[in-house]
Amino acid sequence: MQKYASILNAFKIDALNEMQIASIDANQKADNVILLSNTGSGKTLGFLIPILEQLDKTTPGTQALVIAPSRELAMQIEKVWKTMTTGFKVTCCYGGHLRETEENNLLEAPALIIGTPGRLGDHIRRENIKPAGIKLLVLDEFDKSLELGFQDEIEFIIESLPGLKKRILTSATEAVDIPGFVGIEEPVRLNFLTEEKSEALAIKYVESEDKDKLDTLFRLVCFLGNRSTIIFCNHREAVERTNSFLKDSGLTSVFYHGAMEQRDRDAALCKFRNGTSNILVTTDLAARGLDIPNIRYIVHYHLPHTADTYTHRNGRTARMDASGTAILIIGPDEKMPSYVEENPELITLEDKYELPEKPKWTTFYISAGKKDKVNKVDIVGFLTNKGQLKKEDVGLIEVKDFFSFVAVRKSKAAHTLSLIKNEKIKNKKVNIDVAK
Repeated sequence: MQKYASILNAFKIDALNEMQIASIDANQKADNVILLSNTGSGKTLGFLIPILEQLDKTTPGTQALVIAPSRELAMQIEKVWKTMTTGFKVTCCYGGHLRETEENNLLEAPALIIGTPGRLGDHIRRENIKPAGIKLLVLDEFDKSLELGFQDEIEFIIESLPGLKKRILTSATEAVDIPGFVGIEEPVRLNFLTEEKSEALAIKYVESEDKDKLDTLFRLVCFLGNRSTIIFCNHREAVERTNSFLKDSGLTSVFYHGAMEQRDRDAALCKFRNGTSNILVTTDLAARGLDIPNIRYIVHYHLPHTADTYTHRNGRTARMDASGTAILIIGPDEKMPSYVEENPELITLEDKYELPEKPKWTTFYISAGKKDKVNKVDIVGFLTNKGQLKKEDVGLIEVKDFFSFVAVRKSKAAHTLSLIKNEKIKNKKVNIDVAK
């Protein structure tokens, strides 16, 4: 431990914890390490010390890359590295940061680069990052990167690293499937997860006097306000009926199930992710694997048939140390399912509530995508130049193979649409309209 004395002193700690010591030891012996540990457990030091031990002061250029799912996490990792006072240059790259500043920082290649998938991929494409010398890759909070839909970008980055020899992957969940493109073979697996995170999930219930629970659902959604909410139904017909009822009642909602056309499914999920709608009505198709972050409420409109379904539905919220609430609607002929082990809290609803505030975003559909060589930068430039929008008026952009969706501030949408309807993107005539 004496060799890490300066690091311990910098962080004012007496010793490394068990997880950090295990990670350092594993990384000294193995090329592929999977570190499972709760957020806030000190895993950043658990992979930064192994990076430091791998860096060579006599080797020019970038030697290590850390990919994080959010700019906040990327900045936090950079702060920890700088506190370590390693003597090695570091650069942090993330969306919302001036690209010109990052380009200047990358001119003299840093030994370590930390960043978010989109911005790192952009720099590699622009040849601002020279990837040939990168031998070590860390994918931090990889489960969240998959949840947020960064798989394509991460795959591109990894394919751009011809000299990659060592991989460290961290995750806050044991269940994450690691795609083959990551290239982790025969990894050492360190599991320091605890059950504490589940305490962030609250279980509540509401009683419906009517067998048809729609009125109860409407009052519940108004009671909850305009927070991100997924409503689960057991079959497709109920999804569409419930969504129609909520919309007819003045709420903004979208629906999602397996019988929809792919473009309609993409549009619904995009509207939910980008804040055009705070309510998603869905079947259990959305209970697993969808990249939908920051869900506040799960509503079981229909009670799940199995404990497994109940668990997976609830797994959409209270993720990554965020709090969340699952609410069961119990009809007059229903009982609390036996698989609900907690002691749920009863929500008592009033007869009338005001409608929640409407979302401030709308979604544009653009008939051009990756196959047309259109990317997010092109769309932002198009909307700010031709559509006279400020950057803060452009929200989440999702570029698919043949079309794209972009969130635009609702107050500016009509004027912008009138300006861009007949304009071209990359000299290509495209159809642009409010997404259906």
